[in-house]
Amino acid sequence: MDLKKDLTGKNVVMGLQHTFVMFGATVLVPIITGLDVGVTLFAAGLGTWLFHFITKFKVPVFLGSSFAFIPGIVAIGASQGLPYALGGIVVAGFMYVIVAIIFKFVSYENLHKILPPHVTGPMIILIGLILAPVAVQNAKGDFSKPIVDAIGVNGAWGIALFTFAVGVFVKIAFPKFGWKFLSNLPVLIALVAGYVLAILIGVVDFSAVGKAAWIGIPKFTLPKFSVEAISIMAPVAIVTMVEHFGDVLAIGNVVGKDFIKDPGVHRTLIGDGLATALAGCIGGPANTTYSENTGAVALTGVYNPVIMRIAATFAIVLSLIPKFTALIGTIPGPVIGGISILLFGMISSIGIKNMVDAKVNLSNAKLLIITAVMLVLGLGGATFKFGNLNLSGLGLAAIAGIVLNLILRPKDVTSAEG
Repeated sequence: MDLKKDLTGKNVVMGLQHTFVMFGATVLVPIITGLDVGVTLFAAGLGTWLFHFITKFKVPVFLGSSFAFIPGIVAIGASQGLPYALGGIVVAGFMYVIVAIIFKFVSYENLHKILPPHVTGPMIILIGLILAPVAVQNAKGDFSKPIVDAIGVNGAWGIALFTFAVGVFVKIAFPKFGWKFLSNLPVLIALVAGYVLAILIGVVDFSAVGKAAWIGIPKFTLPKFSVEAISIMAPVAIVTMVEHFGDVLAIGNVVGKDFIKDPGVHRTLIGDGLATALAGCIGGPANTTYSENTGAVALTGVYNPVIMRIAATFAIVLSLIPKFTALIGTIPGPVIGGISILLFGMISSIGIKNMVDAKVNLSNAKLLIITAVMLVLGLGGATFKFGNLNLSGLGLAAIAGIVLNLILRPKDVTSAEG
């Protein structure tokens, strides 16, 4: 790494943009589960740095809080205490490492036979579509009822659509004015514009900022271990590992590189797993590769991995400044929702592009069946329970797609035969 070359003003601003992108979802997990927000940000930043080190600084992803572990954390926290949930997270993280070692000895060709474009394409599409309701919920103000009380649902949508429109205008119009660099900041500029509008309307509550301290050490917590907690948390790692494949494939398609091959999916799994185990060791939720940031990469077209490491550094610094953390937390849901509509849609669009580029021929009945089943299971709310393991959403769709592909064995992705 060349620090002088990497730490340019432009890269720092781009890194700040990715910090805003990940912030809302990352801090929502500790808010729901009772874990410490500062520790969560610290763990996300440190975990991202660890992931980049293990993956040879090649993969432009940010690791933030995983939503998949929320039910387990809440359940264990209520019955045994949050430290035991942290112990389960640590074990879940090391499960990644075990699976990664196995994949180290699986050939690249066999991995692509297991995960062909007609399976990976729908997986990437589902990542964006599954997140779509989150964007809509934010846009109409469900996560910020005082906004709805003040200006109504239509008013909340007005803020969201204004934020969305600014993001589109920045990306489309700014290059025509010769503002090439600023055109790479649609998320940051749109968030600031939407935030200012919300302040002018009078729906931003600054009370939490006034109460927060300027400097504070996160409340680190050591994990405790129990068989019951591990039996609840560890199986979740099976689902999140499947999601990990989808996220790595998605960012690879965005930047035009095959990260499954280089640095290798075994390295990305180890990075994600150790980041999760590290988070559990210090009192944070499990980490995962963040689709929000992948959407921002797709939108901006800027994918230098150092930008994610700058965002990770911002996260660590923010974890030590409660007042600034509280300030970012005042950004209303409709502002986040407005830009999320664009980000999450970009991810699904990349999945469609992936299938088009691979010339997946959906006149092939077998390919059509695989795609159809994956989309319905991924979006339909189906849940399959095996002991303490609940399979739903992307995890269920991915496993169904892989199994169907092995059973039906389409002869040729681009052929109408089979």
